Amino acid sequence: MMLLRRRSVRIETERLTLRLPAHGDFRVWAELRDESRAFLEPWEPSWSTDHLTRKNFTNRVYWAQRASSGGTALPLVLIRRKDQALVGAITIDNIRRGPAQAATVGYWIGAPYARRGLMSEALRGVIHHCFSTLDLSRLESACLPENLASRGVLEKCGYKYEGVAQSYLQINGRWRNHVLYANLRADRRGRTGAG
Repeated sequence: MMLLRRRSVRIETERLTLRLPAHGDFRVWAELRDESRAFLEPWEPSWSTDHLTRKNFTNRVYWAQRASSGGTALPLVLIRRKDQALVGAITIDNIRRGPAQAATVGYWIGAPYARRGLMSEALRGVIHHCFSTLDLSRLESACLPENLASRGVLEKCGYKYEGVAQSYLQINGRWRNHVLYANLRADRRGRTGAG
């Protein structure tokens, strides 16, 4: 019986390689998350007490492998090729097949790498992968209304504003409204005039 080796997912952009997290990424991931804590906390769910531990990261790696193999999610780290720096992460999550052919995309970037166009570049690569390789039809993302940087990234990458979800997620310990955006493979909606 021949065993097929699972093909590793890699998305290449101009400056980045997007790939599944590996156990060897723990130290640089934890250091980047820790040094970016004040930058990230206003936009993320509260971190658990074990958020930056090796055990938690190991669980993330195993979840990423299972989710990727099962086709339910694709959690990727962003590696800058010129120096192999881990600069952030992007996750294609809640992949729905059948009549929906949709997924949710979330992301974060470390404070030292923000506002350099890296997340827009990574998101464009993910959008292309989702529409061409994964054959999805709709990508959804949400962010806090005041997160102008994230809204700018989404709009720059072809997402369009669709509305507000009340008490959508707990962010930094409070239920918060989020603005909802979507990117459609065959989008004929034009500009929404929002935002």
